[in-house]
Amino acid sequence: MKLLNVEVVLNREKGIQQAESEQDILKELDDETESYAILSHRWGVEVTYKEMIGLMKMEVPKREEVRKRNGYQKIIKCCEQAKKDGYQWLWIDTCCIDKRSSAELSEAINAMYRWYQNAQVCYAYLNDVEESVFPTGWDPRGKFKQSNGWPEWFMRGWTLQELIAPKRVEFFNKDWVHIGDKQSLARPLEVITSIPHEVLMNGLAAKRLCVAQIMSWAADRKTKRVEDRAYSLMGLFGVNMPMVYGEGKKAFQRLQLEIIRISSDHSIFAW
Repeated sequence: MKLLNVEVVLNREKGIQQAESEQDILKELDDETESYAILSHRWGVEVTYKEMIGLMKMEVPKREEVRKRNGYQKIIKCCEQAKKDGYQWLWIDTCCIDKRSSAELSEAINAMYRWYQNAQVCYAYLNDVEESVFPTGWDPRGKFKQSNGWPEWFMRGWTLQELIAPKRVEFFNKDWVHIGDKQSLARPLEVITSIPHEVLMNGLAAKRLCVAQIMSWAADRKTKRVEDRAYSLMGLFGVNMPMVYGEGKKAFQRLQLEIIRISSDHSIFAW
């Protein structure tokens, strides 16, 4: 996996040094042996891999436009948090995958559950939470009315595995104020997500689960691409398959076939 060098990113931002090559900003490292932090977040106006490694080569107006994006400020704040916590390396899906390469994108999506699982800490950034406490009350008519009464992070397809896979998840509000962690918030998280307390505390192996139950956790979640409804579940079921964007709902059929290949659990036919 390609990881951001936290110190280099922050030094570049401060103007201490001008890192201009991919090797300066990102480095290919082994997720099984390296210590790193990882980000889980809701996408907005983000910074791409190409923009991240080529920032200093841009014309000044373009560079300043990139630096003003919420997505860029999110990268900087996340790097600051990682440095504070003692991590040299950080992974963020928006800028650590060269999505121009279909092979690299497919490899990343197939490995993503493992990458979150192997991270020392996952920072869950709730960009629509302004309060300095975790929102434990259902708010279907207030500011969360567009996301079923909860912060939008809980309604996205990819964040399901990003909540379950890491051993340690730390939650932050829109201003990067720490508002809790997965362990201490396991009970309210169970209410929000329907994921059993035991699974939140100790992972998928902590409780005997049927396919239909895991599928049910994703039932109300949304993804931008229809194929991602299937791709975002691969890690939870321990299966791999090639990415074929454009196949539409066939992706979910392929996912079901891959699950059937490794499981005799007939509850899958409920989906």
